[in-house]
Amino acid sequence: MMKKYITLLGMVIVSIVCLQSAYSQGRLVDRVVATVGSSIILQSDVEMQYAQYLAQGEKPNEDMKCFVLQQLLTQKLLSQQAAIDSIEVSESEVDDNLNRRMQMMVRQAGGKERLEEFLNRSLLQYKEEMRSNVAEQLKADRMRHSIVSTINITPAEVKQYFESLDQDSLPYFDTEVEIGEVVIKPELTKEEKEQFRTKAEGYRQQVLNGSDFGTVARLYSEDGSAPYGGELGFATREHYVKEFSAMAFKLKEGEVSPVFETQFGFHFLQVLQRRGEEVNVRHVLIKKKATSASLQRTKAKIDSIYEKVSEGKLAFHTAASLHSDANETKYAGGMITNPEDNSPLIPINRLDKETFTAIDPLEIGQYSKSFLSTDQTGEQVYKFVYLKSRIAPHKANLEQDFAKIQEAASQDKVNRELSEWFEQRKENTFIDINEDFLACDVLKPWVDETKEVLAKK
Repeated sequence: MMKKYITLLGMVIVSIVCLQSAYSQGRLVDRVVATVGSSIILQSDVEMQYAQYLAQGEKPNEDMKCFVLQQLLTQKLLSQQAAIDSIEVSESEVDDNLNRRMQMMVRQAGGKERLEEFLNRSLLQYKEEMRSNVAEQLKADRMRHSIVSTINITPAEVKQYFESLDQDSLPYFDTEVEIGEVVIKPELTKEEKEQFRTKAEGYRQQVLNGSDFGTVARLYSEDGSAPYGGELGFATREHYVKEFSAMAFKLKEGEVSPVFETQFGFHFLQVLQRRGEEVNVRHVLIKKKATSASLQRTKAKIDSIYEKVSEGKLAFHTAASLHSDANETKYAGGMITNPEDNSPLIPINRLDKETFTAIDPLEIGQYSKSFLSTDQTGEQVYKFVYLKSRIAPHKANLEQDFAKIQEAASQDKVNRELSEWFEQRKENTFIDINEDFLACDVLKPWVDETKEVLAKK
């Protein structure tokens, strides 16, 4: 009991110091809005997360600050347990996460300058301000995964979960299809590639002649890192494709590479800093684009494969395994998986326009003619598809929708496990929330627990 009082007294002292600092200039600069065990949550922490919410294009909503504080309370409980369990995250993991966040925010804000104007600070300053919070988030995520990683669900539990649902309110599923694909990407000749290599070399010469590398990258690079001056952050050798790693890890700091080719196009890079087995580089990428001649060759190649498959001379799954350029499906015999539940059935409203048009007239077991499409990177490809099955619209049932129901039952079990974990931690952790947030409905479970703890003191 005495240990608890000492901990609480320490937190009160910390809170007073923070508040005195906040009012030192005659106005409220910052304040403690919640205390969780040995940690505090500041108003600035809430405002920073809220600013990120707005930067993603969302409309102003003061109620969102209640949800932000709830997330921070949850994060604190998880990260404190992570510290007890010696769960750590590396600096490179934090850097990678920060870089991805910044890239997404820049795209959503419409450019680096607009984002900095919105945040009222430079991206470098914002990244440093967010670093400790991101590290804590990653530890919390790892702790959450540790809690539920051993959870499994049996067929009997799936059946029990389904039978517990209101049978009059079961979801109604639209038409779903089970389809496969053979995808062929255009291959450029050495002569066709030369125009893209020459373009990259021209930009490299600008850098060698004194132009700022970051400015050249922002203006001309076709990679997602362009808004950051091409900077990729610290990463290990395994993070990149082999050609990029070979170049990045053999250069000295400050050195600019020659133009080199990867599967993504033509690059040149500069090493900014080394840190043990990690390197931070910036680069310029010029993507290779299909020419009309390369598309014609691709069409001829896929039509030849299609003829063999449709005539029964080559099995579809063999054709996909041997010839398809879509790595995400070729190793599954060309069959496409629904990314939402990993089932083979895909709602037709999730198909792209070209694929839907191709399969719509097909009978079960038929193949479409080849057609021009775009892959996940936005590059042009030719493909033909195979319709293995089509399920008509229906109300959810175990026979046809076991995978979906299993996923829902598994998530329900995970949620219950996490809920029990949080209830136990809240009972044994001092939690205090500023009175300005007591009206938040989403925080009432936390507030009630706080009152119970304080009443026992």
